[in-house]
Amino acid sequence: MNWFVFWIVIYLVIIAWFAFRHVKVGDLDNYLVNSRNTRTLPLVFTTLATFVGGGTSIGLMAMGYESGFAAVGIGVAYVIGFFIISRYAGSIHRIGKTKNIYSFPEFLNRHFIIENEKTFSKWFSATVSGVNIFIFFFLLAAQFVGMASLLKFAFDIGYIEAAIISCLVVIAYTALAGLSGVIITDTIQFIVIIIMIFLIFIPGVLADTENLIRLSELPANFMDGTYYGILFLVGLPLFLAPSVIVRMDIWQRLLAARSEKVARRVSIISGLGMLPFYIIFPLVGMALRLVHTESVEPRYVAYFFLDNHCNQFVLGFAVVGLLSALMSSGDSFLNLISISAIRDFIGWKKKALTNAKKMHARIRITAFIFGFIALFMALVFPRIVDLMVVGLATIVIFVPVTFLALLNKNAFEYRKIAIVSILSGFTANLAFFLLGIFNPEIFEPKASFVPAFCVSLTTLLTGMWIRKKQLKKVKYGRN
Repeated sequence: MNWFVFWIVIYLVIIAWFAFRHVKVGDLDNYLVNSRNTRTLPLVFTTLATFVGGGTSIGLMAMGYESGFAAVGIGVAYVIGFFIISRYAGSIHRIGKTKNIYSFPEFLNRHFIIENEKTFSKWFSATVSGVNIFIFFFLLAAQFVGMASLLKFAFDIGYIEAAIISCLVVIAYTALAGLSGVIITDTIQFIVIIIMIFLIFIPGVLADTENLIRLSELPANFMDGTYYGILFLVGLPLFLAPSVIVRMDIWQRLLAARSEKVARRVSIISGLGMLPFYIIFPLVGMALRLVHTESVEPRYVAYFFLDNHCNQFVLGFAVVGLLSALMSSGDSFLNLISISAIRDFIGWKKKALTNAKKMHARIRITAFIFGFIALFMALVFPRIVDLMVVGLATIVIFVPVTFLALLNKNAFEYRKIAIVSILSGFTANLAFFLLGIFNPEIFEPKASFVPAFCVSLTTLLTGMWIRKKQLKKVKYGRN
């Protein structure tokens, strides 16, 4: 217990020092996108910290324990996805800077909304922002589940109490610091994760698996990645990979870059840099499955592995390191959805909110409200693997309309089709996920993103084909 307190105090002192020294609370541009002046290295660190942070790392360990190498497929898909987004990263940064855009939903709103269509503007902005916020609630809840699972053992308290403490810590820091603070903490926390990888996780995995030889003792579907079925495995590179281009957290970081060159460079480095983590973390879960004779709840895999391989001093450092990484991702996600809720529901506002202090205050209030909603999800549905996968994969429904906005100069002509595409994909994802939850023998819920993407894309392409025919009739009718 004393070592946990010792490391927590050390961590909080360091974070507080950096936050109060470098975060400009009154500067809205700094709060939202770090004044669009972030260098390559801290931007890479904050991107990697989000993608391989606490919720993802604990989730991947749990997924490795539950399904083996299926978890690695997510990492492969993300590498492909980051190379895709590197092609557009410069354009995203340029558009954000010239049009004063602060988020991904705001980008879509600017392309598909006009002022004289009040009713449509309301529903489009509500759909884009609402669905994005809904998705990130799953990811934020996964962070709270991960934090609570560590605090439960570290301080011998109940899961509910641990989850509440986790929520309050993330809310407090997010409301104070904004993106500038997130980048600072992400940099520190990513360094801590690197230290843990080399000092604890890699040696522990090699010891438990006898230099990976014992992995052959695991079931065949653990080794070939088919535990969740072929549909899930094949769907990852085909459908999850493009989803990187619609991640709100990635857009926020590209918009915060110092230049277009930095944005492109960060995309490539981040893509290559995350793959080793998506291999090591599942191996941790697989290693624990080999040596732990009793069944373990997936959300507790990380702690049991650390407890097997650390003395009390190192265990305290490791647990606090993972807690810091969880907070890193948690404050990032909470920051995103709070900003989106205040800035991006533009169609519902009678008057644009231009006062920076009022906007800042509303973002903080929203962070409190959303934090407690995610806490409720973490308490009701504490299945970290499902929370992580659903949060990561559902966002694929935005891919078709985003590429339409980026590549088609006449994207505005298809604005009504775009909203139907998003809603149809979201409905399909929810329907297939619930089908899988209640009837897992019929459908694997983690693969719900595959039919969702197909529905979203088919709806958009069909609608565009019909709309093009209508526009041709109008054009030739006038002639």
